[in-house]
Amino acid sequence: MTGARHRRHGTGRPPDDRPGDGSDVLAPDRSGASARHDPVPARRGRGARAGRFWSVRRLPAALIALVVLGCAGLLLYDMAAVRAGRPAMRWRRVLARELADRPLHDVWVLTGAAVAVAFGLWLLVLALTPGLRGLLPMRRDRPGVRAGLDRQAAALVLRDRAAEVSGVRSVRVRMGRRRVRVRAVSHFRDLDDVRADLDTVLGTGIGELGLARKPRVSLSVRRPAKRG
Repeated sequence: MTGARHRRHGTGRPPDDRPGDGSDVLAPDRSGASARHDPVPARRGRGARAGRFWSVRRLPAALIALVVLGCAGLLLYDMAAVRAGRPAMRWRRVLARELADRPLHDVWVLTGAAVAVAFGLWLLVLALTPGLRGLLPMRRDRPGVRAGLDRQAAALVLRDRAAEVSGVRSVRVRMGRRRVRVRAVSHFRDLDDVRADLDTVLGTGIGELGLARKPRVSLSVRRPAKRG
């Protein structure tokens, strides 16, 4: 009985009569693991619109709130004091007399009106513009995910890429929202060849940044200034 068991489950040949090299036993099934851990391929379709990031503007809002609170509190205190039988504050008496005596075309009235209009326009600009000019929005290839890239970091990446071009001695990069200004100094090689290589490298680098709006490149290549 023991011999029969060894004949049926012997290690010389598996039950399906194929050569038992051990590969079908030792190799685990990784189909499920690869499906769980492989990165999701990037979306080929057009992603969602990537708008600019809006600033919360805590400092202007806090300053305006403090000014309004102080003026309202002072006016309320003065009105309560007048109701209690005390005379009004000197500033309110002077302000009421000046507003009653001065004509509308007076210089001080026009100056105060201009300051008020400028302050109101400033508040409207803060309310209607997103701010955060130093943050560049990136493409929205994933639903529900928004990413941004700092302008200085993007300029640093492009500067390092440009510095690797043969013949470039020094380079300066200013990163804007719509344009990249690159100023390079080449101490050898033909300037046209250096400019062509920089165009290729900068175009590739800007594409790899993943920005939502690809900025234009303004490139200038020159020789170093001669001393003496």
